[in-house]
Amino acid sequence: MSIPDDTTRAALLRRGFALEYATLGWNVVGIVVLAVAALRARSVSLAGFGLDSLIEIGASTVVVWELSGTGEERQRRGLRLIGFAFAALAVYLLVQSTVVLATGHHAGHSPLGIVWTAVTAAVMFALAAGKAHTGAALDNPVLRTEGRVTLIDGLLAAAVLLGLVLNAALGWWWADPVAGYVLVYYAVREVREIFSGDH
Repeated sequence: MSIPDDTTRAALLRRGFALEYATLGWNVVGIVVLAVAALRARSVSLAGFGLDSLIEIGASTVVVWELSGTGEERQRRGLRLIGFAFAALAVYLLVQSTVVLATGHHAGHSPLGIVWTAVTAAVMFALAAGKAHTGAALDNPVLRTEGRVTLIDGLLAAAVLLGLVLNAALGWWWADPVAGYVLVYYAVREVREIFSGDH
C-alpha cells in the first residue's frame, strides 16, 4: 500500500474523526432511546443493547484518543483497550442470553425498539465500512479494529431486531437470546486476534 502524502493523510484523519464522532453521537442518543424502549417493553435484549452502545462509546473514545497522537506504543495500548471492550461485550452477551433462556423471560412488544434497531443496523454497517476503508488508507490498525466493533454493533442490532420481530409476529421469545450466542463467537474471535497480534 502506498503511503499517503501529508495533505491526503490530514484529510483521512479528518474523515476518521468524523466517523468516530458520528458513532459517538448516534450511540449517546441510542442509550436514551433504548432505555425508554427497554422500560416500556421490559426487554432484556433492548437493555443489553444499550450496554453494547456504551461499549461502542468507549471504543470510539479510544480511537479519537489514538488518532490524536502517534506511535506504535499508543496504537498497541489502543488495541488492547478495544480488546477489553470486545471481551466485555462477549461476557455480556453470554450471560444475558443464558439468563433469558434459563428464566424463560418473555419481553413485551416494542415498536420503538424495532424501528431504532433497524435504523441502527443500517447506520452501523455504513460507519463500519467507512472506518475499514479509512483505517486501511491510513494503515491504522486501531481504526480498522474499532471498525469491527462497529460492525459487531450492527450485527447485534440486526439480531436484536430479528428477535423483536419474531417475538412480535410469532411469539418466539427465545429467538433473540439464541442469536446472542452467535455474536459471542464474533466477539471472542476479535479478542483472540487482538491479543495474539493477528490484526
